[in-house]
Amino acid sequence: MSRKHILPTALSLLVAGGMAYATQAIGQELDGYKGAPRTEIWSPVELQYTDTTQYKKDPPYVIGFSNASVDNTWRLAQLHAIEAAAARHKDVIKQLIITDANNNPSKQVSDIEDLLQRGVDILLVSASKSDALDPVVSRAMRNGVPVIMVDRRITSDNFVSFVTASDEVTGRIFAQWLVETLGGKGNIIMLPGQAGASPAELRIAAAKSIFSQYPDIKILDMQYTDWNPAKAKSIVSAMIQKFGDDIDGIWNDSGVQGGGSIEAFVAAGYKPGTIPPATCADLNGCLKIAVENDVPVLNFDYPPAMGGAAVDLALQVLSGAAVPKLYFVNSDVVVSKGHETASVRADRWVEDYVRMDKPNDLILSSGLGPDYDPKTFSVDYPQ
Repeated sequence: MSRKHILPTALSLLVAGGMAYATQAIGQELDGYKGAPRTEIWSPVELQYTDTTQYKKDPPYVIGFSNASVDNTWRLAQLHAIEAAAARHKDVIKQLIITDANNNPSKQVSDIEDLLQRGVDILLVSASKSDALDPVVSRAMRNGVPVIMVDRRITSDNFVSFVTASDEVTGRIFAQWLVETLGGKGNIIMLPGQAGASPAELRIAAAKSIFSQYPDIKILDMQYTDWNPAKAKSIVSAMIQKFGDDIDGIWNDSGVQGGGSIEAFVAAGYKPGTIPPATCADLNGCLKIAVENDVPVLNFDYPPAMGGAAVDLALQVLSGAAVPKLYFVNSDVVVSKGHETASVRADRWVEDYVRMDKPNDLILSSGLGPDYDPKTFSVDYPQ
């Protein structure tokens, strides 16, 4: 499919299910979604809550955080959000103990066993590999230590709550937007994150469930990028060599590799306005290079602010309050002007959301304020 046939949808009427929908005027100011979690409001099934009365105890508390890694800026922002939340609650948190598994599941099992030996009151866990962490997390729960999964869960449901943004929604909304932007016909390359990590695998499955409904949408290739921009650039450069202009859309499951994927097209000589539509999330650099090169883009963050939400939820658990089994943080739908589709409407415009004056590695949804800088961030949390 030739990209010159992609029409700017905000300048036309979108037709779906026999009805015409006018897009929002591109000059209209949008300032984001401020309401309750959409996934809870629109859930077609009854929401599950966990009774935590058995975990109720008096403060101060010792909280353990077993982290998969801090190998990219998203994961660093999540860690900083956890530290900031602990600092806000110094009155009830005696100590926050943090471990880093460096993406090694065996080390993370050992880390969790050590945290349990140190007598933590509650565990926060971001799993390096879902199945590998299942036994040790399940054992903690059996021994009466509540576990909150954050960002990455285990395979079983042996935890109190999972704090996340919906990976399924991320995968589906990216796929649906690409399908509609391409008019239901075209060739997609898929660039997920890390093989075996639950966010990557869930997003892939969700995206493919959408693509499978459109027989004229073809997946040219899918390769894991390990959420690494340099690796993504190298992979996409090879794809451009192989497929060239047959690539009509770029499905990134995150902006970490999203920026690298667009860089590959720029390096290959593609001019502004000729790079295929792409998806971004989280990372300022992905949106900066998209805006600079007139790339149609959808940004749907997977907010590392969920780290702070996990600390808040941990305190609810230790107070004996019922908590959601699945706790979803909100994400804004951010679309480049002129590129809304029938199904994907903007909460904010990319051009207003991006920080062109800030570093590429700025995480836009850290929850740590507009001046957050991962290089200089420091907070006095209880250690």
